[in-house]
Amino acid sequence: MLKLLYPKIYVSSITDIQIEWLKELGIKGVLFDLDNTIIRRDSYQFPPEVSGYICELRRHGFKVGIISNNRRKRVVAIAGLLEVPSVHRAVKPWVKPFRRAMRMLGTSPEETALVGDQIFTDILGGNLAGLHTILVVPMEGKDFWGSRLICRPLEKLVLARLSKYKEVVYVDRD
Repeated sequence: MLKLLYPKIYVSSITDIQIEWLKELGIKGVLFDLDNTIIRRDSYQFPPEVSGYICELRRHGFKVGIISNNRRKRVVAIAGLLEVPSVHRAVKPWVKPFRRAMRMLGTSPEETALVGDQIFTDILGGNLAGLHTILVVPMEGKDFWGSRLICRPLEKLVLARLSKYKEVVYVDRD
């Protein structure tokens, strides 16, 4: 059961996800969580390295989408900036929104990676849906109150055990 909380890869930032890894895994589509994964929760501006990385993924032929628990207005606006499909109010970790997002990309679970910053929504949901899960360190900035008060403290317990789990690849920029 605890294995469902563990990502396949753990990175400092999405830009640490090597495109060659994705190709070796047979990935054709990448679903990104929105807030604190590819953009700060309190912003509508992408860091240049993030938008550049997403463009690079697309140049390499990957299909890209967003799956977020956030409201429609925010998700659609930001997905529009990247010109990618999106699922809003996903209620992650439920599996149904992940299936819907994969239908939008035209990919199967084996061909899809999920990149997110939260274990109990992104990683758990992605693992339940059979996706290749990639956990990123959350971006600096504001966090949803429920995440800050409940999820993040519980995630620290999981992360402490994660370092002992041999099947997770951890990549650090330093």
